[in-house]
Amino acid sequence: MKHKPLGRTGVMVSELCFGTMSFGGDADEATSAAMYKTTREAGINFFDTADQYSKGKSEEILGTLMRGHRDELVVTTKGYNPVGEDVNARGTSRRHIVRALEASLKRLQTDRVEIYFLHHFDKRTPLEESARALEDLVHSGKVLYPAVSNWSAWQTQHAVDLQERNNWARLQLIQPMYSLVKRQAEVELLPMAEANGIGVIPYSPAAAGLLSGKYSGKEGAKAAGRLKANKMYEARYGEDWAFETADKFVAFCKSKGLHPVSTAVAWVGAHPAITAPIVGARNLEQLKDSLNAVNIDMTPTLRAEISALSRTPAPATDRLEELKQPKS
Repeated sequence: MKHKPLGRTGVMVSELCFGTMSFGGDADEATSAAMYKTTREAGINFFDTADQYSKGKSEEILGTLMRGHRDELVVTTKGYNPVGEDVNARGTSRRHIVRALEASLKRLQTDRVEIYFLHHFDKRTPLEESARALEDLVHSGKVLYPAVSNWSAWQTQHAVDLQERNNWARLQLIQPMYSLVKRQAEVELLPMAEANGIGVIPYSPAAAGLLSGKYSGKEGAKAAGRLKANKMYEARYGEDWAFETADKFVAFCKSKGLHPVSTAVAWVGAHPAITAPIVGARNLEQLKDSLNAVNIDMTPTLRAEISALSRTPAPATDRLEELKQPKS
């Protein structure tokens, strides 16, 4: 397992980040422990969770598993989503962020997290309020580096500009969605991150299993899974072109003797702006396919061939002809 710098922090993290969203949900405690052990043996030192995952159970399980070697790990968690019935138990107000982090630290059994994400952009709360709250948490030592997830490029840049004007700790990491069938991040988010020296750990590199081959062919049309049972994933990946792209990708991998999940993760990780794709799993079998991504030689030629299987998003100017012009 290779290591990469995390933004401009000087911290080195494994080239894959393990996401623990399944802990306490799809994966019981025993399965979670087995997957954690496997990731550590593979060389992963980078773990991602959130207060929302399994209603806090994910953080609790991770907190127990990392006892005795906490200082070897780089740990992220997130706040924003509802964690209770109270009307204020959500958002990025100072009130909620402070309370949410304190609860996360208690569940994780730690005195700090390396990375704290604002999980979504909060339209109701002024950015100055949220950014100052993050700054105070950094000063307290409970958060080492602030970060955002699911923010647009302009929202992220606005936050960076605000932090730099006030000499506050700046964003060091973003967490967008990115895969062969979700490439919008290539238009502005990834260039913005590169320009600012911000690290990127994208989620769903295998598109919630769409790129695994599970849903390809006649048998795949009958397959049960969260893409069909979960309304959120159905809306996210339900368009015909996404399934058609997945079919082409799986056929391509088969022709090259490559595992589709390993290849999907490696394709994401090979983008120059990416620090570490987040890999998750419900069991050891799924996990091993993702971990094998580090063994794939994702050359520029191979990445270009795979990219050609999907839609290339239009540039920010929407001048499609610019995509066909040779680079100067």
